[in-house]
Amino acid sequence: MTAIAPRVEFFSAFLALTLSASGADWNTLKTVGDFGAIGDGVADDTAAIQSAVESNAGDVVFSRGVYRITKPIIIDLDKAGPVSVIGTGTGKIVMAGPGPALKFVGTHEGTASPASVKPEVWQRQRMPMVEGLVIVGEHEAACGIEVTGTIKLTITRTTVRGVLHAIHLTVRNRNVIVSDCHLYENRGVGLYLDGVDLHQINVAGSHVSYNAGGGIVVRGGNVRNLHVSGCDIEGNRQNILLDSAGAAAGVAEVAITGCTLQHPGDGEDSANIRFIGADPEGGRNWGFLTITGNVFTDTETNIDICKARTVSITGNTVGTGYRYSLRIVDSSNLTIGPNTFDRHPRYRDEQTADNALLLAGCDDVTISGLHINGVRRAEGGLVLEDCRRVNLTGCTILDCDHAGLVLKNVSDSRVADCLIRNDVTAAPWRAIQLTGGHGNAIGDNSLGGPAEIDSKAVRAAAESSN
Repeated sequence: MTAIAPRVEFFSAFLALTLSASGADWNTLKTVGDFGAIGDGVADDTAAIQSAVESNAGDVVFSRGVYRITKPIIIDLDKAGPVSVIGTGTGKIVMAGPGPALKFVGTHEGTASPASVKPEVWQRQRMPMVEGLVIVGEHEAACGIEVTGTIKLTITRTTVRGVLHAIHLTVRNRNVIVSDCHLYENRGVGLYLDGVDLHQINVAGSHVSYNAGGGIVVRGGNVRNLHVSGCDIEGNRQNILLDSAGAAAGVAEVAITGCTLQHPGDGEDSANIRFIGADPEGGRNWGFLTITGNVFTDTETNIDICKARTVSITGNTVGTGYRYSLRIVDSSNLTIGPNTFDRHPRYRDEQTADNALLLAGCDDVTISGLHINGVRRAEGGLVLEDCRRVNLTGCTILDCDHAGLVLKNVSDSRVADCLIRNDVTAAPWRAIQLTGGHGNAIGDNSLGGPAEIDSKAVRAAAESSN
């Protein structure tokens, strides 16, 4: 008891401080029970909780209990004023009807610039918050939290399970934080940016896992400044899907850092990160994407990028891509490396994992410091096809089937200072295979096998760079 008491006192003090930050008086604070909510998991508490929201108390507080609702709790920020929906982790909302358990509606139409925020929005709608709650779906069409028209939304220390979409951002929002949450085992998407116009969103320190429709998904809309950091994202068919295809504005300015992404499975479309940067005409357009310091494993494709520009992929540890560890198609202005690509023997490694690395139809690429080991069944450890202006230096490619480095129809490119060996394959093997293309420079590499190079594809040493 002596060890527990200080923790209880600290938590009570911390909660009091948290609540008082929104202007609440800890001694007189009302909970949803004061508005008639029973919290026994049987009674319909919808009307009581809605009354608490509309009371203008500001703090909608859930004490310990199970609060069953049958319709969405509508939080109209312009009417209710600043609202925090909060608990200590012991209150659970069960959504027994269709739609979101909590629906925040604001009227912010500006940007993130202070000058664009109307005074009444700052006064009545600033920083809506959800904290310390559990939301569970009972109805097949139940959702967790839906949000539109807000500025500085904060969702923290919240668990959403068994719904369609856990957190659903729609239409327009600005300055969103999702932190320290568990978005777990939902039928749709964990965090869904659904055609939304949204700049500035930070997702940090959260578990986003086993959501059948994807972990973090952006489709269409106009999304900028998306930062995903320090999260464990696993077991979703596509752990992170950023899809601009057909969108007039698309998704750009994205940083994915310091996460573990794994176990989406080996289905044809499964991926740890999939980025599609196409504009409405299908051209490569959206990007400004950084992927750094992450751990990837155990999926059909670990990193999959298409029609993007301005991408940096550095400092990642990547293993057991059942088909591809890295695939980049029809993209430009890429910096790749250093990264480690290896096999992970725990995950059906020898039977299924190819771990292939492919760049196809890409221009203006710098590849440096890659460590590639044990690519199986693919044409080579690293394959470049129909690429131009690639500068590939300082890479280590080891023990890959068939060939180390394969270049097909590659032009105006350079390969230098690489170590390429295979000390495990007895069958005929080539360190470098270059066919087609023109104007390439190959030199100063350490090769553990023959190089098969089309002389027409290589620029003579005395030839000008033109």
